[in-house]
Parts: sequence; structure tokens; C-alpha cells
Amino acid sequence: MTFTDSRTTHQEPAATDGINPDHPRRWWILAVLGVAQLMVILDTTIVNIAMPSAQRDLGFSDGARQWVITAYALAFGSLLLLGGRIADLFGRRMALLAGLAGFAAASAVGGAAVNFGMLVAARASQGMFGALLAPAGLSLLSTTFTETRERARAFGIYGAIAGAGGAVGLLLGGVLTEYLDWRWCLYVNLVFAAVAMAGAAGLIRRQSVDGHPALDLPGTLAVCAGLFSLVYGFANAQTHSWSAPGTWALLLTGAALLALFVALETKVTHPLLPMRVLLDRNRAGAYLTVFVVGVGVFGIFLFLTYYLQQNLGFSPIRTGLAFLPIVGAVMITATVATSVLFPRVGPRPLIGLGMLTAAGGMLWLTTLEVHSTYLADILPALVIAGVGLGLAMAPAMSTATAGVEPDDAGVASATVNTAQQIGGSIGIAVLSTIAATAASDYARGRAPGADLLARAAVHSYTTAFAWSAAIFAAGAVLCGLLVRPGVPDTTEVTSAGL
Repeated sequence: MTFTDSRTTHQEPAATDGINPDHPRRWWILAVLGVAQLMVILDTTIVNIAMPSAQRDLGFSDGARQWVITAYALAFGSLLLLGGRIADLFGRRMALLAGLAGFAAASAVGGAAVNFGMLVAARASQGMFGALLAPAGLSLLSTTFTETRERARAFGIYGAIAGAGGAVGLLLGGVLTEYLDWRWCLYVNLVFAAVAMAGAAGLIRRQSVDGHPALDLPGTLAVCAGLFSLVYGFANAQTHSWSAPGTWALLLTGAALLALFVALETKVTHPLLPMRVLLDRNRAGAYLTVFVVGVGVFGIFLFLTYYLQQNLGFSPIRTGLAFLPIVGAVMITATVATSVLFPRVGPRPLIGLGMLTAAGGMLWLTTLEVHSTYLADILPALVIAGVGLGLAMAPAMSTATAGVEPDDAGVASATVNTAQQIGGSIGIAVLSTIAATAASDYARGRAPGADLLARAAVHSYTTAFAWSAAIFAAGAVLCGLLVRPGVPDTTEVTSAGL
């Protein structure tokens, strides 16, 4: 069952002689899209550092605070594919502007929150509008840059922002919380959104929409409910346990709904996610890469933040500054690798080498002890991991949106964001559970005391780092098998199967 009309529901703006109408101002458009992407990505971490202050101010419990993070992840992860298809059907410029305006309004409500419920509702609204603007931004980037070398450079910059945004959020959250107030961790989005909206309105041409857009209602309901159940199930595993009946009920329900979604997409006339988008080997490998990076990267940000603050006594600002080397490494590597190497060797060697390098950085972190130092034991690992993430992430994002039909650009971009978000949710739940189990096992049978607690905590972190390394190494093998060798043609529309 769908709303009616043909596949030609949306057309890019007409241009004479086949020239991209946004081409002359493409680099300014990249800057605007980069600001929007940074806002969405850093919001996954910026609130983390502000949480203790918000908890004291609004008076909610330790058990309730996870919902400030989970509400955002649930809305964002479950609605991304719908947001991407809306961008395809009704215009990417419109979707970007609407998403930015809604995200800013939700941030203002969250910053002004007078109770816990108001804050959680605002965070869920942020996730909802983020699910609209994120795929719109990535699909605009994909359709704006079509020449191979320029596309590689643009996606290198965009991928660097995606890879480093979490660390930027930690730094910005620390600065705002320490010098202003935790509420500014939300209010700051109004600045980002205003800049991005002004740039998008002035630089990106309007898109024409012909006919009556068609929307796959059964597929939309199935995938939104399935992704919601999946993300909620992993969040439930983190806060309760993997053995809790509710956890497995949610995970199995999510898996069943996603299987139903795939079955529906092969039968409906106007699918929400056409299977041709997924069945290209290069794109499948790219989506898997983004997913694996989402799972493994939280081993860096989550547990290293704990170690720096709880074991080394770093302040929020100092913690944020400590992550700057990984930001620099990601940005430099992503930009240089995609502009110099990607046009010559293609994504396959870069993704494989990048994941193996990131695994090396995580293995370095497994050597941490209670009295380790930042300069000798953490800084080199951050640089190595940043180089690996930069090598893998930017080529994957470019490959994931290469060669898709114009009407599928939004949903293909949404699939990239979905893979990253679901991967992150799984990473948080799985690695947190592994770390908690490792700490309990280490402390069992030993004399209690402050020293034992410190050693058990460090053991739990290093165990999580080891698992992150294994995840990256496995990802290097799997993605290397999926992605074809050689340089893909970014301008050719592909619909070939595996």
C-alpha cells in the first residue's frame, strides 16, 4: 500500500547543458553542510559532559539520566530512513532547512528545561529533526560534487567532520559547562543552525517537485518500529542485562520487523529503501564500514573519558583538550587520503588499512594501568586511531553514495547515517556490558578498597579496548571482501547485484 504516483516524483533543478547548477558555489555549500553535520554529530557527545550539572539542577536520578542520551538515539536512529526518503520526495533543500529549524527549536526547549521530562522530550525532538537534516545534507553533498577528484576531497572533509565530531562535542561541552552553564550545551546549537540555515537558503537552489510524492507506508512503519525496537533493546541491555526478558523481546521484535521490511521492499511499487541501493557490493561494504566504525569508536570516546576523569583526575575541559590529537589526525588523514589516494587506488585498500590502523591504536590502549600517563600511554594511541578512522571513514562515506540514482540519493545517505547510529548504539551497549562484567570478575575474591576499585575500572576499560580492536580487525576483513578493488565511477548509476 502506498500513496500514489510515479517514481519521477522529484527532480533536481534544471540546468542548461547538463551543468550542475550548484557547481560554482559548491565549496561554500560544503562549508554549510559541514556546519550542519558537525551540529548533529557533536550532539551525540556534548551532553555527556554536561550531564552531572544537569542532574544536579533538575534533580533526576542516576537511573533516569541515561534517557537523556537514549531519547536522542532512539528518535534519530529509528527515523533516519524516513527522513532520507522525505528528502528525496519533497526536496533536499527543504528537508535540510526544516531539519535545521526544528533542531534549533528543540535545542532551545531543552536548554530552557525546567524538569526532566521537558529535557528528554527536547532530546527526542532533536533526534527526530536530526534524522531529517542529516541525510538531506549528505545527499546534497553527493549531488553537488560529481567530479571524481573534487568529490573525494569534499567527502574527505565531510568524513573528517563525521569522524571527529564526537571529540569536538566533548571539548565544547567541557568549555561550555565549566565557563557558562550546562544549558549552553543545547543553546549553542542555535548558533550552528542559524549559520547553516542562512548559508543553505542563500547558496542551495530550490528543487522542483513534480506530481504527487509516493511514500511506502507499510515499509516506513516496519523499519521505523524495527529500528526503534533494536536501539531500545540494546539500551535496555545496557541498563538492565542481556538476560532480561525485555531485552530479548525487543531485539527479536526489531529483527522480525526489519526482516518484514526487507520482504516488503521487494514487493511494493515505490519502496522506502530500494534493494538496488543495498545490493551493490561497494555500497554494502561502505555501509558495513560505517557500522563497524560506529561500534568500535565508542571504545575510544566512552571509556577513555572515564579513564581521564576518574583515574587521571582530568577536568571536563582538559578531557576535551586531550581528544584534540585524534580530531587533528582524523581531519588531516581523511582530507589527504581521499584527495590523493582515493582517486588512485579506490576505497578497498584505504578502508582495510584504516580499520587495521584503528585496531592498532585500540591495542595500544590495552596497556593502560592505574598510573599511566597521557603523553606516553594515551597520546600515541589517539594519533594512531585517528589516522585509521580518517583512512576508513571518508572513503566509505563517499563510496556509500556513489552511483545511486538521483531519486535514491537521500535514502542512500540516510542509510549511511543509520548504519553509524545503530552501530554506535550497539557499541555502547555491548562494550558497556563487557566492561561491567570484566570489572566484576576482576574484583571478585579480592580485598575491597579504593585501590581495587581503581584497578578493576582500568581492567574493564582495557578489556573494552581489546574488544574494540577485535571489532575493527574483523571489519577490515569483512569490508575488504565486500568492496571491489579499483576506483569506482562516481558518476555511473549502478544497480548491479552482489
